[in-house]
Amino acid sequence: MSNWISIGVALGSFVLAAIIGLVLIPFLKKIHFGQTILEEGPKWHKSKQGTPIMGGFMFIISSIVTAAAGYVFFLYSGDASEDTKTGVLRLAACMVFSILFAGIGFMDDYIKAVKKQNLGLTSTQKMIFQFILCAGFLAALYFLGDISTEINLMFFKFDIGLFYYPLMIIFMIYISNAVNLTDGVDGLCGSITFITMLAFSLICLFLCLYDTSIYAMAIAGGCLGFLVWNLHPAKCFMGDTGSMYLGGSFVAIGLVTHNHLLIVLIGLVYILEALSVVIQVSYFKITARQHYKKTGEKGKGKRIFKMSPIHHHFELSGFSEYKIVITFSLAALIVSALGVLAVFYKI
Repeated sequence: MSNWISIGVALGSFVLAAIIGLVLIPFLKKIHFGQTILEEGPKWHKSKQGTPIMGGFMFIISSIVTAAAGYVFFLYSGDASEDTKTGVLRLAACMVFSILFAGIGFMDDYIKAVKKQNLGLTSTQKMIFQFILCAGFLAALYFLGDISTEINLMFFKFDIGLFYYPLMIIFMIYISNAVNLTDGVDGLCGSITFITMLAFSLICLFLCLYDTSIYAMAIAGGCLGFLVWNLHPAKCFMGDTGSMYLGGSFVAIGLVTHNHLLIVLIGLVYILEALSVVIQVSYFKITARQHYKKTGEKGKGKRIFKMSPIHHHFELSGFSEYKIVITFSLAALIVSALGVLAVFYKI
């Protein structure tokens, strides 16, 4: 595939996302769709009260439009050599899955904006919707020819039969929600996803998955355009609408490669963010139970981190939002580069 297509898609998505922000942010302010800040969060986050949410529409719209346009250019450029029907359907499956995941986030954001609460859908409601969508996407990949039930760890594989599907659904839900949890500091989720999508675009290019490579590049460009409005001090938040879209697109593109170790490696920052929440909650419950047995007092558990997800621990430890974004983005860049190099040398 010609490099100019990838570059054009990225630049187009960047410009379109940034331009959409000019219209979207005033509109969100006009209808009072602003963020409600949790009481237990860092005190200085109170200044962000009322910042428009649902800014994720910037990169959602830009990535869908430019990826579709880029793939059309690819088909008529004379570079297309793969099964065109499969490529179109695979691209459509990734897009539809990501948009529907964004729909879950939109419902969450809408409830928050209308009721002026920081909690939207219940965790059970989210899980049910996510389970259905993940099962549907796996079914789509199966009908598009990915019938393998092997866990691919790049250097060796093992087949787990039908257990593959429920395991992958759990895996997809965890990773997509991990991306969602990473959105807690101005510019953090957008910066990390810009890096991970660039990595996935290169990897899909190496694997001749041109349709998916174009989509990943479009998302990368869209994230960069969104950062024009989201770097500290943020003029707009992506909201769950945006973070769920990015989470859905990350697992969709990752599963298209059918390389599970690669997903873990490139998404390691997301995974550690979610893991910090699991560790914090589990440790608090265990120590609270022990304390209750000794004293009869409830809710007196201990914490490992000052606050979770772990980016808030760094924030409460004195890191500025810029420093957190730079540190976490460098970590994402390192693991993403390792993933790209591993695929490049393996093929």
